[in-house]
Amino acid sequence: MHLKESIQLIKPTRKHVLIGWREWVGLPSLGISKIKAKIDTGARTSALHAFSLRPFVENNKNKIRFDIHPLQHNTDNTITCTADIVDKRLVTDSGGHEEERYVIQTPITIAGQTWSIEITLTERENMLFRMLLGRSALRKRFIVNPARSFVTTKANEK
Repeated sequence: MHLKESIQLIKPTRKHVLIGWREWVGLPSLGISKIKAKIDTGARTSALHAFSLRPFVENNKNKIRFDIHPLQHNTDNTITCTADIVDKRLVTDSGGHEEERYVIQTPITIAGQTWSIEITLTERENMLFRMLLGRSALRKRFIVNPARSFVTTKANEK
């Protein structure tokens, strides 16, 4: 069976929505209306480009303030975000490098659905995508078609 034939056999159900290997997503609690994300089923954890990380304590809660350039190649648009820190984890990237990262939990919106996910914060300035959406965030919600891009954006434009 060829790849094209096998992709056609996988049909989304009412429970599952078809998305492409890259999609526009929103992070409403962080004030980010849209950011381009790579849907990375090989990565367990989601990652968000963040710089100038400033952890602090407020009302006995560990929080973090950080900056982000949500659009690739546009450093004029900077958004300052604040979130609760839920963890600090050692993450191994695709190159085998380990990095200790702050973990936040925040709602994400994609394909008209909104739910809460964990995201690690890391410097991604030189990467093609400001965000990676890992498989734990996608759990039982989507079918990913690796041959398609921006499926949910195109569907919203129709």
